[in-house]
Amino acid sequence: MNILLMTDKLTTGGAEHYFCKLENELNHPELVFYTAASGGELYKNIYHKNRFMPMSRRNHAANLSMIKRKVMEHDIDVIHANSLRMVLYAAWVQKLIRKQLKIIYTKHNVTMMEKKLRPAFVRLLNSSVMKVITVSGYEEKNLIRLGVHPDKVTTIYNGVDLKQFAYRQKESEGVCKVGILARLSPEKNHELFLEIAKQLKAESGLRFYIGGDGPQYQKIRQQIEALQLTHCVEMIGAVAAPERFIQEMDILLLTSHREVFPMVILEAMAVGTPVISIDTGGIKEAIISDEVGCLIPDYSAERFCRQILAWKENERWRHKVADCAYDRVTKSFSLEKMVHLTMNEYLDTH
Repeated sequence: MNILLMTDKLTTGGAEHYFCKLENELNHPELVFYTAASGGELYKNIYHKNRFMPMSRRNHAANLSMIKRKVMEHDIDVIHANSLRMVLYAAWVQKLIRKQLKIIYTKHNVTMMEKKLRPAFVRLLNSSVMKVITVSGYEEKNLIRLGVHPDKVTTIYNGVDLKQFAYRQKESEGVCKVGILARLSPEKNHELFLEIAKQLKAESGLRFYIGGDGPQYQKIRQQIEALQLTHCVEMIGAVAAPERFIQEMDILLLTSHREVFPMVILEAMAVGTPVISIDTGGIKEAIISDEVGCLIPDYSAERFCRQILAWKENERWRHKVADCAYDRVTKSFSLEKMVHLTMNEYLDTH
């Protein structure tokens, strides 16, 4: 059986790292895997470049033509779409070649189509997609509530590479490092992170670090200067080695307006960095109790500040949370488990 995995582009992001990890790890004697995406810095992570098909970021007609040609040339049976756009591509190609393809869709985030054209979104999934893989139970329930057939939806949690994101015991350095690692865009809500830093700027032994790049880079830099936080907040920029950034932090924050099931939570749990996160999406399926992290029920800078100070003053408590979080992620969110369950979905289509 021949399978084509497609994603929009190979730029840094949770969905794109998921795509690369599947490309790297999928291996079965009865299956042959091909991949397609437009370019980006993650192209270097593709192992099997001889089975990779480059796409254009803007020329959709050329992409459809190329996918149609490759599907016929390689006798593709299954298309695994890593975005809703790739689902639309697969559905169009299916019509063009007049062959029934088995389309699997991994849903990583909230799409514009489901927000603006909900009936059409549900109709597309019910009519064209064989299986929707959600990355959290929260999102699975949400799709069923919208009207997607329950037998089409299954949850396979994101898996973290425990070799890359290796556990490391924190050593006391006299300064508590508080970080955020996220694309610098409005939905990640860096304003809350800066408000937390502002409220704690007089506290000795605290430093704040912003990892990531994006369209709001200059705006956030200007906010740091306007809030007079340059002495305690540092912008790192694009992070080539996320595991090192997270390992170096004593506490990681997640302040997003919208998330489904962010990889950075699992990565922090894996390396031993305790997490304080807003309670949104499926995050509570990873941070199931105060023993493995801290969930804040609303966008209250004061609540974040209280938890940061509590962990800063109690290093032993912090280490205990880190140990419990590591135990949870190794049992429930390993890369091996994710790959195994995904492979089963392919085999079930046969």
